Amino acid sequence: MSTPIPLPPAARLSLVDRAVGLTAVGAARLIALTPPVVLMRLLRLLRTGARPATYREAARAREIVTSVSIMCAGEGCVQRSIATVVISRLRGSWPIWRSGVRHDPFRAHAWVEAEGHPVEEPETTTGYTPILSV
Repeated sequence: MSTPIPLPPAARLSLVDRAVGLTAVGAARLIALTPPVVLMRLLRLLRTGARPATYREAARAREIVTSVSIMCAGEGCVQRSIATVVISRLRGSWPIWRSGVRHDPFRAHAWVEAEGHPVEEPETTTGYTPILSV
C-alpha cells in the first residue's frame, strides 16, 4: 500500500524520542508482516485503555517516526501508520488507524486520524474509502 508522499524534513529529536521512534518502527515492521486478521487483533489489543489522541499528539508521533526512518518518511504507509499508533499508545493515547482503497486509479493506503482528520497526510487521503479501522 502506498501513496507517494514528499519526504518531510527530519526533526531534531532527543535521545529518548529517537529510541522510542526506532523501537516503534521496528515493532511496526514486524506487525505489518502479519496477516490482516492478526494485525487487527494486535492493534485492538494495543488500543485497550487508551484515550483518543489529539491531532497534535498524533502529529508529533508521526514526526518522530518519519525522522528516524526513511522508509516511513517515504512510501511505507503501513509501517508509518502502525509506528505512529504505537508511539501514541506508549504516551497513553490512540489515534484512529485506517487502511483503505481508492478506485480510479486503484490505490491502497494506510494512515492515522485524530479529531476527525487524517494526520499530516496529503489532501488526496480523503478520497480513500476506509476498509479497516481501529
